[in-house]
Amino acid sequence: MELFHEPKIDWMGMKWYFISLSLALIVAGIASMVAHHGLTYGIEFRSGTQVTVKFSKSPSVGAIRRALTAAGVRGASIQSIGASSQHQVVIELPLIGNANAQNGRALDTGKMDIVKALTTLYGVGPAGKIDFNNAGAHTVADHLLVADPLGLAGKGMEAATKTYAGLAQAMVSSRNNPPHDGLISNFGELSSVPGVTPAVINSLEKDFYLSSFAIRNTEIVGPKVGSDLRRQALYVTLAGLGAMLLYIWFRFELIYGVAAVIATFHDVIITIGFFSLLNKEISLTVIAALLTLVGYSMNDTIVVFDRIRENVRLTKRANFVELVNRSINQTLSRTILTSGLTFLAVLSLFLFGGEVIHGFAFALVVGVIIGTYSSIAIASPVLVYWQQRTGRGGVVKEKARVYEREAAVSRR
Repeated sequence: MELFHEPKIDWMGMKWYFISLSLALIVAGIASMVAHHGLTYGIEFRSGTQVTVKFSKSPSVGAIRRALTAAGVRGASIQSIGASSQHQVVIELPLIGNANAQNGRALDTGKMDIVKALTTLYGVGPAGKIDFNNAGAHTVADHLLVADPLGLAGKGMEAATKTYAGLAQAMVSSRNNPPHDGLISNFGELSSVPGVTPAVINSLEKDFYLSSFAIRNTEIVGPKVGSDLRRQALYVTLAGLGAMLLYIWFRFELIYGVAAVIATFHDVIITIGFFSLLNKEISLTVIAALLTLVGYSMNDTIVVFDRIRENVRLTKRANFVELVNRSINQTLSRTILTSGLTFLAVLSLFLFGGEVIHGFAFALVVGVIIGTYSSIAIASPVLVYWQQRTGRGGVVKEKARVYEREAAVSRR
């Protein structure tokens, strides 16, 4: 399918406009990083505690922040996530004090402080009762074993323990999955769980209460893990660029590889700059998106370079700038179709994929646009600049002779 029939666009004639735009984006991104004192890292990289909390009704971020401050919790980041009907917030606590002195117990204290502050804000349950919405299966099973609402004591301790453990797990699973999603408002909602009888519900009502919030997820990352992840993310990205350079050097020649790596590095820098400008977090999923971008951008660049090489083989006398323009125009339909469909897919992920993959999808939305642009506006001008700088204006004729010799050898 061809969208354009023999376009005659002078891409290399507009190279300084492209380069100026790229420089402006890079400078804006770097200036933003300086203004923000670096990038905003997710909890995986900067270490600390992240707690996802679901509420029975729309929570007040301001009230939560005041409750945390009153409980002595400083530097907390509070953000609503998901649809407004889900009533969920993420609370993040950075490491405090000497990071090297932190350990697992100190990090877990952050979660306990958050739970304590929320309990104070939304009301402490009756004395001696346990919050069922934040209780684990083991706690519920221990209660059932002691209360023995099913009268299993006569069947032996082992059988009773196994039965109540399974029943507790089933109730907690029902609580954590739709339609409850971690929060129930009435013990009667558990009556649909197999094995739950009125006696079991009555027993729960005696020893448990139902709070208006539930801890849905907790992530605790120590300083060493965060530091290691940052370092490994950098190494992986550089290793990917290095491997691509070697591959293109082998398949084409060194300058093609250098041009492709410069364009890909340009894409990564600008994408990260957008994250800084919009104050978005760099998380592990974003690193995955950047690595995906490296492969996508490199592939798009190789398509253009392969057409340039093919035209070098077929055209023995041509100006190299004209040849590059022709090659880009010949692949333009393919580029727009491929990039356009990819962009629609990642845009759908960004708009409808939810909070979990929001950063991943945003990186790809920006990356697909910048990666397609750089194949034309950055990689190709670098290649042209090198040919002009080295005075190899006759490179087309020279390369054509090389390819003819290689073809002759292969026919023997």
